[in-house]
Amino acid sequence: MQIGIAVTALAALAQETRLSLFRLLVQAGKSGLAAGALGERLGIPPATLSFHLKTLAQAGLVKSRTEGRFVIYRANYPQMDKLIAYLTEHCCAGDAAQCAPINKC
Repeated sequence: MQIGIAVTALAALAQETRLSLFRLLVQAGKSGLAAGALGERLGIPPATLSFHLKTLAQAGLVKSRTEGRFVIYRANYPQMDKLIAYLTEHCCAGDAAQCAPINKC
């Protein structure tokens, strides 16, 4: 991962609402959640929700698909994994055995 991509992703997550959205999508799994459900669960008005989801999508952290009249958002797990790998690339002075394992879904 290039440093610019990592900075963009971290900047997108460095805001309370976006971090909450991303964590909720990670918890939801690969099936994701409809935009309306996200807004309801976090108490976010539609316009504000759209703004934050757009920022996360531009950072490559979420993806969306349309199902009928609903837009379903899900975490982009490969991109999340790349970001985590970038952050932990030289963990524990290169001795990964010392590092705590990261739990994966």
